[in-house]
Amino acid sequence: MTGVVVAAAAYAGRYGIQAWQAFKARPAGMRKFYEGGFHAAMNRREAALILGVRTTTPTDKIKEAHRRVMVANHPDAGGSHYLASKINEAKDMMLGKTKGSGSAF
Repeated sequence: MTGVVVAAAAYAGRYGIQAWQAFKARPAGMRKFYEGGFHAAMNRREAALILGVRTTTPTDKIKEAHRRVMVANHPDAGGSHYLASKINEAKDMMLGKTKGSGSAF
């Protein structure tokens, strides 16, 4: 019985080490989220990244995406005021309502 437990522990340890090495060796492109902070002045590319749309997305889809992201990050639901202002700024940028940084922060 002891031999089975030792063999199982060795097998689990070996699998854990292989999984860790595979995780460390993954290419940088496999990261799920955008790395980096906000730019000083928002541009259309950054606005599209915030809303999760393309820069050529139609108006109705932009409003849909804004609502979806805002529901998840609204300050009344425990979200950040800063992120909410950036989400609103992104919507305004994509809809052509602003030229520069309109963020309150």
